[in-house]
Amino acid sequence: MTARTSSRAKKALMHGSITVLAILLFVYWGTLSRLAQTIVLFEKPFIVENFRSMKDVFRATTIHKSGAPFQFEQAPKAFSLPKNFAYEGESFTTRDFLSNTITNGLIVIQNDQVLLEEYSLGHSAETQHISWSMAKSVVSALIGIALEEGHIKSIDDLVTDYAPELMGTGYEGVTLKNVLQMSSGVEFNEDYADFFSDINRFGRTVALGGSFDEFAASLKRAREPGTFNHYVSVDTHVIGMVLSRATETSLSQYMQEKLWNKIGSEHDAYWITDDNDVEMALGGLNITLRDYARLGRLYLNKGNWNGEQVVPADWVQRSVTPEGQHVQPGDNPNSSSTFGYGFQWWIPEQPQGDFFAAGIYNQYIYVHPEQNLVVVKLSSNYHFTEDGDNSKKQTIALMQSIAAKLGET
Repeated sequence: MTARTSSRAKKALMHGSITVLAILLFVYWGTLSRLAQTIVLFEKPFIVENFRSMKDVFRATTIHKSGAPFQFEQAPKAFSLPKNFAYEGESFTTRDFLSNTITNGLIVIQNDQVLLEEYSLGHSAETQHISWSMAKSVVSALIGIALEEGHIKSIDDLVTDYAPELMGTGYEGVTLKNVLQMSSGVEFNEDYADFFSDINRFGRTVALGGSFDEFAASLKRAREPGTFNHYVSVDTHVIGMVLSRATETSLSQYMQEKLWNKIGSEHDAYWITDDNDVEMALGGLNITLRDYARLGRLYLNKGNWNGEQVVPADWVQRSVTPEGQHVQPGDNPNSSSTFGYGFQWWIPEQPQGDFFAAGIYNQYIYVHPEQNLVVVKLSSNYHFTEDGDNSKKQTIALMQSIAAKLGET
């Protein structure tokens, strides 16, 4: 081979490699871009914008607003938050706490009247904000409806009765009640600060276009189901699998027909999906502040919406009541949390008949029936991986202090 021939061969090889690289970039650019955005999803410079624009990063399906939106009244006089609140003997300045936890939206509603509504960092009443695990509480509501309609026979049924593809996995032998109570016994690391944790592997599955169903089927058993409360986000995905198979429709469509159309939703919602258009049941809802409050109002009124029983009242009650020793609040050897747990709803450490939905990075729908109170807090708290459990406890202490202040008036 002459030098000239060798040079031509090298140039041809280089041009060919560039062409192949260009083709690969063209084909996989969406996936690579999504992966890059996922890696920085929770980083300080990007988190605020990311949490209000998730559909620009991931695939999503739309849940359309109601044709007749319900409107909360405006309270006739202004309400001021407690200046300070206490938790475990320590005093916190409310405004400092809200700022430190990067609160994007806050609404306080009592007796269907808006006492306080605030937005910051570019958010507004029209901003669709990621729910994270507050979506779990919505999925629970849909299960209650499906039970009432007869699509699901009993929460004592095995999840494999509805999703047989889970046979031979960590979910074989697990009941629907087990997953509703985060007591599946499946081995799972939910540490968001650990790059190699199961929850972060799940996040990369989303980014790379993998299947949520296949991820759930990859998990193994760690302990006997129904004996220990250990938070496993993928338990909720399994609930979603049961629901979609039982109703023969998607979570989005079932939510549209059975919930969103019923509660006077003011704005469209959307649900993040995988590349198979399967919803991220465990945390992919995106909703506006007031529409989150409408969901809180629904549960405040035991599933009844202006005379229509949207979610069965007995299901609402069971959902916010710990059933079994392993889900009781306080120091509990059979639980990894000091909070109580119902069916995808949380109960405070020192309950006052109150309950709440919660999502990572400080998302909350808090309901205090005695005070006829709903509080919603939406946040982009990039400190979460450092103080997540403490900020959760402190947030509930703040919510209870709001209820206490209203009880004094």
